[in-house]
Amino acid sequence: MGLKTYKEKRDFQKTPEPGGGPDKKKLGKKADLVYIIQRHQASRLHYDLRLEEEGVLKSWAVPKEPPVEEGVRRLAVQVEDHPLAYAGFEGTIPEGEYGAGTVKIWDKGSYVPEETMPAKRVFEIKGGVLRGRYCLIKLKSQDPEDHNWLFFKMKKGPA
Repeated sequence: MGLKTYKEKRDFQKTPEPGGGPDKKKLGKKADLVYIIQRHQASRLHYDLRLEEEGVLKSWAVPKEPPVEEGVRRLAVQVEDHPLAYAGFEGTIPEGEYGAGTVKIWDKGSYVPEETMPAKRVFEIKGGVLRGRYCLIKLKSQDPEDHNWLFFKMKKGPA
């Protein structure tokens, strides 16, 4: 997706959200991939799951609290990519702006991708709240206009 849609939806003269920013290579950080979930109290409370891929944060809006335990499945609606700098963002997006409301970090850490395909991602989350193997599976993957995914913690395999 890139950041074009992200930038088109925001007026950076009015919102405190980052407009972009240096990538991790320029910041001299190690190669761990960024994982973050932000609690977003907008018109409706939801949680924004973000995974670093290809220099941006791929993003999904999760309407209910993310699954901590196996067997709990959550809808995750893919939204526009966000800049890496968004991983540190907390603040209030002003009324009248896209996504107006309060954004707070709910969980953060890193993740290790195990399987990355257009309609499926399996990854190990190393966060403070979420830990373990998780999966995102695109629903109705034959329809490119459908942005609905299923997000869940995977069952532990044999030791």
